[in-house]
Amino acid sequence: MSAGNISFAKDFFIVGFPGLQTEYYGAVAALLLCVYVCILVGNSLFIALFTLEKCLHKPMYYIILNLFVSDLLFSTTTLPKIIARYWFQDGGISFIGCFIQMYFVHYFASVNSFILAVMAFDRYVAICNPLRYSNMITRLNISCLCLAAWVLTHACPLMMAIRAYPLPYCAGNTIIHCNCDHISITSLACTNRAPYSVPAFVFAMVVLLGPLAFILFSYCAIIVAVLRISSGQGRLKTFSTCSPQLIIIALYFLPRCFIYLSSVIGINFSTDLRLVIIMMYSLFPPMINPLIYCLRTKDVKETLLKRIRVSTKPLFSPTKVNVSTVCA
Repeated sequence: MSAGNISFAKDFFIVGFPGLQTEYYGAVAALLLCVYVCILVGNSLFIALFTLEKCLHKPMYYIILNLFVSDLLFSTTTLPKIIARYWFQDGGISFIGCFIQMYFVHYFASVNSFILAVMAFDRYVAICNPLRYSNMITRLNISCLCLAAWVLTHACPLMMAIRAYPLPYCAGNTIIHCNCDHISITSLACTNRAPYSVPAFVFAMVVLLGPLAFILFSYCAIIVAVLRISSGQGRLKTFSTCSPQLIIIALYFLPRCFIYLSSVIGINFSTDLRLVIIMMYSLFPPMINPLIYCLRTKDVKETLLKRIRVSTKPLFSPTKVNVSTVCA
């Protein structure tokens, strides 16, 4: 059997956390399931509100909508398989299925990076150029920027998957990770991995550091603009509107930078710790995004409360409710 045939003949097995004891499998599966349910409920709730309520069809909420859709798809791509691994001891994934998952893992992560950059651009214009905000930040412009984030990020993950697919995988089939990613898969190939790992690393740095550089520039300009505000109350209000984005950006980018740079400069730590960090920056932002962007946003809170009142009022009063006035 040729090396090429070897790669097509085997399925992969996702190990997850290699140091996890068997007696904790159920607890980890339950925890991951709770995280997945929180992500599904929180993100789907905003998507439903945005779809139903025209008063939320504003540029900023278009950005949040794209972020939530990307978070939802990323979590759905990664979590069910690792939950099955620990709940049903079913870590097997087909050869083709692993590469499909690899493509979507890197694709949705790339989309997230660029959507966060679009969000930083929105805040930059709102605070640093408020008189031009209504002209620059329109639904059409934001829709085009978000569409570009979804379309332009296809190429590199697809190229990574296509180049890695025909490699001879004769070095085992166990993936020491919670999902199929490029590094974990190509490390199983019994060939020189440099022609595949170096371009993948360059792509990761472009996707990570490119949006991050723009975000840092935007928020540095925002901080300078805020410090020029004479009113202390005005400065506090402006900082409070930007703090949610800063929290998500820190949670999303800083651990990623640490993981990537540690591999370059030779910082060694346990595989389990590395996977815990990866799972935290992959799943924590999608889980808390709805709390940060919905419960701290006046329009969304008011719309949600009005929807709740509309749905519960008939239980206590026969008075008719005009649903068309919910977003008035």
